[in-house]
Amino acid sequence: MLEILHYSFFQNALVAALLVSIACGVMGSLVMINRLFSMAGGITHAAFGGLGIAFYFSLPLMLSVGGFTLLIALLVAYLSQNYPHRSDSIIAVIWAFGMAFGLILIDMSAGYQSDIMAYLFGSILAVSSEDLWALFIADIGFVFLILIFYKQFVAISFDKEFALLRGVGVNFFYYLLIVMIALCIVVCIRAVGLILIIALLSVPCFIAEAYTKRLGTMMVLSCLLSAFFCVLGLCVSYVLNLSGSASIIMVACVGFALALLFKKR
Repeated sequence: MLEILHYSFFQNALVAALLVSIACGVMGSLVMINRLFSMAGGITHAAFGGLGIAFYFSLPLMLSVGGFTLLIALLVAYLSQNYPHRSDSIIAVIWAFGMAFGLILIDMSAGYQSDIMAYLFGSILAVSSEDLWALFIADIGFVFLILIFYKQFVAISFDKEFALLRGVGVNFFYYLLIVMIALCIVVCIRAVGLILIIALLSVPCFIAEAYTKRLGTMMVLSCLLSAFFCVLGLCVSYVLNLSGSASIIMVACVGFALALLFKKR
């Protein structure tokens, strides 16, 4: 097993796993506290439209996916705020639109797009140095914003009415949170894929919530759990010769099942 550590692609995968864990642990905690999992799922799958735009117009993938995902995220946030009783329907429609729009553009693109599976299901063993730098910069940005605006995020997450009374810009921080979620999805796409990223946003936070109710502690514990799932998943994928990203998610799902079992007891 240890001989695999000598290979640069596996070293990159381990670094990517740790960086993804920080992003998903921090942002996943905010997603869970604010009950935004359906929105995060809709944004994640709608991001497929950005892939279609990139392939059809021969644009840089991350630039295209990032721009389209941010646009979709802001649209979903605006519509959800203005039509709160129909937010689930709005998210479902935009989810379906993004997937269909992306698939149509890919069908219209010339040639076979071999990178599609990597962005759908992830390719953590094939991450590049550019991907690692993008993850690192995003992690620094997320941690910096949380440290600077921690009290404001806590206020809007637990009691929006109290936050309004205290003069906190609830709408500003709500949209900032949505933008951060969208950026987290974009930078993690290459490592774990559109289909699988939602598990790393949800499972570690669900388990962490059973042990703490403090947002900061939950973020730290979620990052540690996510890193554990990622490293263990990579080891399982090497030993059993399986997909790295899928193995990580399966390990996380086993952890989720165990957490449910022990929670009942």
